[in-house]
Amino acid sequence: MAIMNFGGVNENVVTREEFPLEKAREVLKDEVIAVLGYGVQGPGQSLNLRDNGFNVIVGQRPGKTYDKAVADGWVPGETLFGIEEACERATIIQVLLSDAAQIQCWPTIKKHLTAGKALYFSHGFAITYSDRTHIVPPADVDVIMIAPKGSGTSLRRMFLQGRGLNSSYAIYQDATGRAWERVIALGIGVGSGYLFETTFKKEVYSDLTGERGTLMGAIQGLLLAQYETLREHGHEPSEAFNETVEELTQSLMPLFGENGMDWMYANCSTTAQRGALDWMGPFHDAVKPVFEKLYNEVACGNEAQRSIDSNSQPDYREKLNAELKALHDSEMWQAGAVVRKLRPENN
Repeated sequence: MAIMNFGGVNENVVTREEFPLEKAREVLKDEVIAVLGYGVQGPGQSLNLRDNGFNVIVGQRPGKTYDKAVADGWVPGETLFGIEEACERATIIQVLLSDAAQIQCWPTIKKHLTAGKALYFSHGFAITYSDRTHIVPPADVDVIMIAPKGSGTSLRRMFLQGRGLNSSYAIYQDATGRAWERVIALGIGVGSGYLFETTFKKEVYSDLTGERGTLMGAIQGLLLAQYETLREHGHEPSEAFNETVEELTQSLMPLFGENGMDWMYANCSTTAQRGALDWMGPFHDAVKPVFEKLYNEVACGNEAQRSIDSNSQPDYREKLNAELKALHDSEMWQAGAVVRKLRPENN
């Protein structure tokens, strides 16, 4: 494990050079890894583990995702089982079900958490908010976490490209004395680029804030506000979308992703530099109170409870689909669909 300096702060980081795939395979050679859930993270993590040579099975309830698992090559009765049988067969149980489904399935999972097994999460939600989820692991199992910093789709896509998606890791409970080597081996096995240390609480606080903030919620709100302003002042949809979204995602994001925002500022026109430097302050001052309110709502558990309450409703999927349809049908994203078709690679 290396100590890396991030802006003057030292953090524990594990790289694939320090902990190669061969070592990960050796650590887990006698383990049976059951991946529960085949929705968001399940496909990417299980397929990467399988392709990396680990003994992995999938536990999934009947339905569309079960059929998807079959289509991906998981064989019913051999590598694909129901939730309970997968838990019974496993020495490491990776709980990649939705937060609501974790609550529902916990009695079944807990029944098969015999001494020495490992309970693995990719999100700190269930453990951090245990007073609300009622997920309390027995004391004689390891409780560990690998949280890829991206979607399961990105994890799989980058793996197939020979790249890695960075992940955080955490140990909540070390009952066997092997929790650290188990979690790092799993992090390497699922395709992490490098691993940085965190805690279950820090992971869920940062993750919920990020999802609602710059990763999804805030960025959609910010883009929509600019798009609406341009449209209200007479700009056509294509121009408004290109200036709001297309230039950001296709031109600028790859560049400041590679080199940093400071590099971006230094390599744009002097007019753009002056305006960006002048206006970043007002935008910061406008949104900082919103982020403070958001973080406090996450920390006190209100955001968790809203998610539990909403996602546990029998009609939550219908309501969710209606909200997503409204987003899909909005003028900005309809304009985006046309713009994407006009990209050179699509012609």
